[in-house]
Amino acid sequence: MDKKRIFLSSPTMHGEEQEYIREAFETNWVAPLGANVDGFENDIENYTGCGYAAALSSGTGAIHLALKLCGVRRDDVVFCSDLTFAATANPIAYEGAKAVFIDSEEETWNMDPQALKKAFQKYPEAKAVIAANLYGTPARLSELKAVCEEYHVPFIEDAAESLGSTYKGRQTGTIGDIGIYSFNGNKIITTSGGGMLVSMDEAKVKKARFLATQAREPARHYEHKEIGYNYRMSNIVAGIGRGQMKHLSEHVALKTKIYETYKAAFSDIPEICMNPYLEDMVPNFWLSCITIDPECSVKPIAVMEALETVNAESRPIWKPMHLQPVFEENDFIQVADKKSVSERIFDCGVCLPSDIKNTKEEMDMMIDTIRGLFGK
Repeated sequence: MDKKRIFLSSPTMHGEEQEYIREAFETNWVAPLGANVDGFENDIENYTGCGYAAALSSGTGAIHLALKLCGVRRDDVVFCSDLTFAATANPIAYEGAKAVFIDSEEETWNMDPQALKKAFQKYPEAKAVIAANLYGTPARLSELKAVCEEYHVPFIEDAAESLGSTYKGRQTGTIGDIGIYSFNGNKIITTSGGGMLVSMDEAKVKKARFLATQAREPARHYEHKEIGYNYRMSNIVAGIGRGQMKHLSEHVALKTKIYETYKAAFSDIPEICMNPYLEDMVPNFWLSCITIDPECSVKPIAVMEALETVNAESRPIWKPMHLQPVFEENDFIQVADKKSVSERIFDCGVCLPSDIKNTKEEMDMMIDTIRGLFGK
């Protein structure tokens, strides 16, 4: 009999989701509006303290609308995290703007405020900054925002991976001028697919809803004065989100336990370091990751291949954007001239199985598998 597949991070359903979905069917509210959409937006507003929220079809769509709200146009420069998933950067290209990628710093793996300052010195005309909270760990958000304020440029906080994380006591996604969340199937909570744009500025969120609904004017006839998009969230999948929100704190606690279990298990292996964070941060630990000393004979691929022998899914760290073929002509800013921080993390990092349904026996098996590679 084949071993059960152990996933990196799969959806976890609880049952309440079906109650909201059933209500949508019974009331025939299956379009991109209805009680579930309104309720899910309210849930996010209340949980995060974000002010106002617009439920959208994806986190990528939310970033795209955030750029529109910031007035980004063709050939404008937008500074973007380098160590992130491509969805952070792709919407910049949608607008015909130019992404300039900013290196990470080692203490959070996120955008380096010093590199951002250097980028502004080279491109003082930049129109926006997008910084991701990688794997659920907040960036140095107050420092990044201070740099943006110095240059009078809006700060977009990509909290796609960090719903439930806090920075200096505040929920991530609420520190930037605009924040975005993702509810993709692998995230800390899911709507199957979906996203949210949030801001303390009500006018921005209202404009996002307008643009997300094909920019249709409130006229009796169909009238459009600007280009719009089909980015609103379905009332059905919003019902999944409402059910999931009841368990967000539980999911964060389980992810934290997974991280702490790995950390304790590898504490006697000096070649292994867990993904780091600072004292004023409480990550949601969406994914538990390790880096391996480059001088060690055990390489990340060996860890991934060993985990595959016990049918456990692991992944490399995100490949930095400045190394992606599609962005090979884009500029990249780093503080030092040596190999970039983001590239070094990519070269020696592994995302470990972080599914909240993992049993103790499965965790022990995976830990033993990894420890065995290091002679433990």
